[in-house]
Amino acid sequence: MAEDKEVKISKKVSGIIENVQKLTVMELAELVKALEDTFGVSAAPMAAAPAANAAGPVEAAEEKTEFDVVITAAGDQKIQAIKAVRTIRNDLGLADAKKLVESAPAIVLEKAKKEDAEEAKQKLVAAGATVELK
Repeated sequence: MAEDKEVKISKKVSGIIENVQKLTVMELAELVKALEDTFGVSAAPMAAAPAANAAGPVEAAEEKTEFDVVITAAGDQKIQAIKAVRTIRNDLGLADAKKLVESAPAIVLEKAKKEDAEEAKQKLVAAGATVELK
């Protein structure tokens, strides 16, 4: 479809395009950086904008780096869930861990790295709890 449309460009722009085609990848990266610095812009958001619009909220979830680990239900093995909470949050005493589990839904970890959040979720699920990452 794009082949049907003929874009008219000036000789000056045509010359620039020819010169850019001759650049190595490293030189092209240097050019992009120099243009960003010179004009105070970033090429990355421009390239990502159409993809973000097409993908919608799914892409935003993939870019998320911090997660809240929320226990939504203790499950049948409440004691095991309390023990799991204490291994994840060693700053909590037994009574505090029990209160947290019993007050589900409750946040076990806030703004945790993805790896830490996944590990905490696995521990809680293994203990029989129902968990969400938000």
